Amino acid sequence: MTPQRTLTRTIARGMRAAARLVVRPASAHCDTEDGPVVKAGRRALISGDVNHALAWVHAADEDEVRTAFAAVAAGLGPERVGADRRFLETLVRLHRAGEGAGFDGIKPSGTPQPPAVTAADRALETGSLVPLHGLVDADRWQGVVERFAAASALKDHDNGDLPAARAAVAAYVDYVHYAAGHGDAHHGDAHHGDAHHGDAHHGDAHHGDAHRRDAHHALGGNRPHQTLGTLPSQRAS
Repeated sequence: MTPQRTLTRTIARGMRAAARLVVRPASAHCDTEDGPVVKAGRRALISGDVNHALAWVHAADEDEVRTAFAAVAAGLGPERVGADRRFLETLVRLHRAGEGAGFDGIKPSGTPQPPAVTAADRALETGSLVPLHGLVDADRWQGVVERFAAASALKDHDNGDLPAARAAVAAYVDYVHYAAGHGDAHHGDAHHGDAHHGDAHHGDAHHGDAHRRDAHHALGGNRPHQTLGTLPSQRAS
């Protein structure tokens, strides 16, 4: 093998390895082993309560998720393991389809994510937006504050109330996508509006700006607030 050919093959291998390490967009956040959809699916399997999973799919997709969940209960030994996996894959696939995204399998634990996505999750866990400081442009910060307030206000819901659970998921996804630099188009009226979920559940009054403002004011409005954090002076380079 000539030195030139060896160099070419080495470069090609390096490029393939680099491609595998590229941070994936926020829309792919939910198709990893570490992501919230798989975690919800595992909670459903452990608790025996499928509602943990159903919150992440549209009502029209409930039957398919329930069928996959029932197959787990009916499985024994190796069949149970396979049914577990099929259930999780079904759940993630349907969730992503509901977002207009494709599905090519659940990505392994540790798959890199954009820093803002990881920070947004951490902020919600701790109740403070400090992890997002320096990761969000100043002109988007107010939108992040409002969405964080809405997601925080809805996260402690009754799991038996599917409309409330789906409202919490919608607020969470809206918050994470916006924090990661995506606008409202992905989760606007066309996706979560009346045509898809009905007025009482995902209409404008529940998930639009009015809802975020109400939750925001409930957590302190525009006043300085230790939980919400202060406006970052600039985005980190």
